[in-house]
Formats: sequence, structure tokens, C-alpha cells
Amino acid sequence: MEKVYDVVIIGAGPAGLAAGIYAARSKMKTLIVEKEKPGGQIVITDEVANYPGSIKDATGPSLIARMVEQTEEFGAERVLDEVVDLELNNSIKILKGKKENYKAKSVIIATGCKPRPIGCPGEKEFIGKGVSYCATCDADFFQDFEVYVVGGGDSAVEEALYLSKFARKVTIIHRREELRAAKSIQEKAFKNEKIHFIWNSIVKEIKGEGIVESMLLHNRKTGEDTEIFADEEDGTFGIFVFIGSDPITDLFEGVLDMDNGYIKTDECMRTNISGVFAAGDCRLKPLKQVVTAAADGAIAAVQAEKYIEEVLSE
Repeated sequence: MEKVYDVVIIGAGPAGLAAGIYAARSKMKTLIVEKEKPGGQIVITDEVANYPGSIKDATGPSLIARMVEQTEEFGAERVLDEVVDLELNNSIKILKGKKENYKAKSVIIATGCKPRPIGCPGEKEFIGKGVSYCATCDADFFQDFEVYVVGGGDSAVEEALYLSKFARKVTIIHRREELRAAKSIQEKAFKNEKIHFIWNSIVKEIKGEGIVESMLLHNRKTGEDTEIFADEEDGTFGIFVFIGSDPITDLFEGVLDMDNGYIKTDECMRTNISGVFAAGDCRLKPLKQVVTAAADGAIAAVQAEKYIEEVLSE
């Protein structure tokens, strides 16, 4: 007999894992499908200081590791696979993966977001050769080098602070005249002697032969272009990009109601298709944080259980 899960969760970030914890704890037959590794964007974060109740010096990886443990303790199954097609309109949903197909009475979409690129010439060519979107992954490569952080929000400033532990100089490039990060984070950055700022500027082009050797900055206020070159002894520098994120929802275009790529839900995480829920950063919401992602996942799991009991049992 072919296996039918009570709920299949697509994505193993905080939203997906929280959904898995709540669903499995409620004795639902639960499967979490993740195409790479658990964690989502939080796994590349060095410090998680604002998650309520987290232990001191908690990191993204440590928080995710504990969430994964909890899903296993409650009996949720996990599989590494990428969902490439789906049939959601019937009472039994079918998710078609690259490895195999999965059937479920309900589906929770928790695909999250991906880092937003600058979109300038040279960026793609130098990914992994000076351009990075993950400070915790690549900071060690720039021990005693100069690095530049593009962005001005919480993530950009937090990662700049982290990079200052490795690089001899960190310069934040921001398109505006002031940072958008929380005041408490800004204060830490302004007090850090290694951190410097270039205001009202954007990266226009990244250049080099095999590795990043220079970048062209455009000042939005004066209209001037300035080229920054690597120190002669270093030969290169790092460019770390933290200018936001884009939802990973291409699979659901034309299937679910969406707004600018984000899945629309009600407060119970219900989408426009019965038995299909969305949670975390992939859905339209005012605040994208670990705490809200986990809350979304918990709500989605509880609502999925109610859907199975109330709708499918009729």
C-alpha cells in the first residue's frame, strides 16, 4: 500500500522544523522534504541574540541543530529531495520530487527566501572568488584582509560585526545616509574601530582577473563613480552582500495566490487551496524573523491537523 502522510512539509528552516515538531508531537504522520540541508538563512547567522529563551551565545547552526533533534524525538521523517512539481487540488496532494513522489492529506510550504544579489556586472562571475552572501561561511578566508559589506539593515550590520573578528578593516557600503538596522546593533558598529562607512553609494561593477581586484562605486547623491582597488600586498578583498532576500516560490506561481512572489495566507496560514498552508519567510508578512517563522510553522501544523479532522473526515 502506498504511503500517505498526514502532512508533508516543504522546507527545513525554522518554519518547516517548527511545523514538523508540532505536527509530529500531535501524532500526525509527518514528512519534511528539504533539498539541501536544514536551516534556511538562519544557519548562516553567527549570532542569534533576539530569539526568546535561546541560550547565551546561541548561533544559527546551534538553534537549528536543536530543532532538528526535536523533530526526530517526536518522530517526524526527513528526506533530502527537491520538489519540482505538484498536484494540490485533490484531497490527497501529490508532490513530485527529483528522487520520488510523496502523497499527503495536507501540505505546509516553508521554502523560505534566498539572498538578494546586487545585480551588477561581475557579481555572478566572482561568487566564491571574493563575493559572498554568508559571513559565517567565508569570513575565515579574509583573515587580516579588507572586506566590504553591502547593505544597511540588521543582517548587514550584524555580519559586519562578525567579520570584524577576522578582517583588519570592514567597510559598510549603504545606499542611504543612515543605517536601517536596530539602534542597539548600530551602536555596536559605530563603537567598533575596525568598522567604517561609505554612504549614499551602490556597487556598480565588480572587476578582476580570476578573483575580485576592484569594484566601481556610484554615489547616488553626487553622481560620481569611484573605483576601489585591492591593497597591492593583498591582491584582493571580500565583498559580502546583505541587501535583503527574495522568496523561493517559483514552483507555486500560477498555483497559489501570491503578491510580488510571496504566498498569500490568512492568519491561520491557509492559502487559497484547501489543505495547503504556508509558513515563514515565503509568505506575505510584515516581519521576517526566526521567532515569527517558528510561530507560523506551529500555527500551520495545528491548522493542518484541524483540516484533516474537520474537513477530510466529513
